[in-house]
Amino acid sequence: MLTEASALTVQPCSRCGRELPPGALACSFCHALVNAEELYRLTANATALEEKRDFQAARELWSNGLQLLPPDAKQAVWIRDHLRDLQAVETSPQDEHGSGNWLRRSGPIGAVLLLLLKGKSLLALFKLNFLISLFAFVGFYWTLYGKAFGIGFAVLILIHEMGHFIDVKRRGLPADMPVFLPGFGAYVRWQALGVSLPTRAAVSLAGPLAGLIASAACLAIWRYSGNGLYAALAHASAWLNLLNLVPLWVLDGGQAVKALNKNNRVALLVATIVIWALSRQNMLLLVAGGAVWQLFDKNPPAVPSRNTLVYFIVVLALLSLVMMAVPAQFAPR
Repeated sequence: MLTEASALTVQPCSRCGRELPPGALACSFCHALVNAEELYRLTANATALEEKRDFQAARELWSNGLQLLPPDAKQAVWIRDHLRDLQAVETSPQDEHGSGNWLRRSGPIGAVLLLLLKGKSLLALFKLNFLISLFAFVGFYWTLYGKAFGIGFAVLILIHEMGHFIDVKRRGLPADMPVFLPGFGAYVRWQALGVSLPTRAAVSLAGPLAGLIASAACLAIWRYSGNGLYAALAHASAWLNLLNLVPLWVLDGGQAVKALNKNNRVALLVATIVIWALSRQNMLLLVAGGAVWQLFDKNPPAVPSRNTLVYFIVVLALLSLVMMAVPAQFAPR
C-alpha cells in the first residue's frame, strides 16, 4: 500500500493510465509528454513574443520549455535548432542605413524574412523540397490529365495538405510544409510526440475538411459558370477526400479513429452505412469496411473523443453530398 507521502509523487499517464515515476518527463510505455499542456501554453506565448520581435523573451521561454522535455525528444531537438535561429536574429548587425534599419522599418515581416534566411529553418514557408515536389506534382498530373484539370487537381491536393499544416501551426506545434509524391499523394511532417489522441485526430481530419471546402467551392463555381471542369474537380476532390477517410493504415481516417473507443467505432460504422444508403456513393463501403476492421482493435483509448466522432461523420456526410450533387457525366474516370 502506498504511504501518503509516496502517493503524492506517483501520477498516472494521461494517455495510457500507467504510473509514472517521480520526475518523469515522458511515459516510457506510450511516450506521452508529462508536461504537454504546459508546453502548449509556452509555445503559444513564445510564438506571440516572436511576432512582437521580442526575441530575447521568446528565447527564455523556449529555454524553459527544454526543461520540460526529455533531451532526446524530437520537440527538444526542434527547440534547440530554433534557439540558434533566434540567436542569429539577435546578433545580426543592425545599422541605421543598412539591412538592420530596413528590417526595423519592415516590422515583423522583416524579422520573419531574417529568420527564413538564417539557420536551419531556412525557407520555412517555402522549403526547397516543398517547391520542387510541388512542381513535379503539378507536372505529373498536367501530363496525365491535361493542363487545366492537372493543375486544378494538384491545387486541390495542396489545399488538403495545407488544412493539416494550418491546423498544426495554429496549435503552436512545429510542422514542415507539405511534400508531394507524384502519383501517390502528399504528406505534412509534424511533431506529434506527446500530443493527445483527440488533437491528433483533429489534425488528421483538418485535411479532409479543407478538401471539403475546396470541393464545395468548385461545385459552386460550376453552378455559377456552367464550366464542367469545376464539376469534375469537385467530384475528384470529394472522392479523394472520402478515400482519405477510410479508417485504415496511415490514411487520415486511420489516424482519427484512434481517438474512438469500440462504441464510437460502432456508431461510425452505422452512420457510414446510413450515409451510403442515402447517397449510394460506393467509396463509403470502403469506409464502412475500415470501421469493421477497427472494431477488432485491442487497444482502444480509455477516454474516447465524442467530438472526433461528430467531426468525422459530418465531414463524411458533406463530402458524400458534394459527390451526389455532381452529375455522372462530369465524374472523372
